Amino acid sequence: MAKERIADIVEKIVMPKIEEQKFELVDVEFLKEGQDWYLRVYVDKEGGITLDDCKIVSDFLSEKLDELEPIQQQYYLEVSSPGLDRTLKTERDFEKYRGRQIEIYLYKAIEGNKMLEGELIGLKEGCVAIKSMKNEEVEIHREQISKVKLAVKF
Repeated sequence: MAKERIADIVEKIVMPKIEEQKFELVDVEFLKEGQDWYLRVYVDKEGGITLDDCKIVSDFLSEKLDELEPIQQQYYLEVSSPGLDRTLKTERDFEKYRGRQIEIYLYKAIEGNKMLEGELIGLKEGCVAIKSMKNEEVEIHREQISKVKLAVKF
């Protein structure tokens, strides 16, 4: 079973509980790190997710996965918040965080930089648009981008 397929199956299994609790499913990942497999489910809610909220989802998902057995290999289940520096993936993410500072990581450097930072303007015809630190509007094609995440400044 391909890892994308497992993530899709897990999403279908967990969505009723997520909706019942009025949480947001941010992402599901099934990946191998070293010799171990990890199933990571990221959840959020207005005001932030708590440890107890993560436990509700983890207990539900653990029981359902034991019952349905969609994953053949051994794995670790992790349910957590996406964090302050959450990755932006969906159109909804880009809309929700418009106006926030973001970091864009590139596959190949542009003008010597593999990371750009600026205020998120939004998505425009397949590009992520930001207002750069120099106050210029910059558009980067999504296929050039390896990751976009919220910038965290302390």
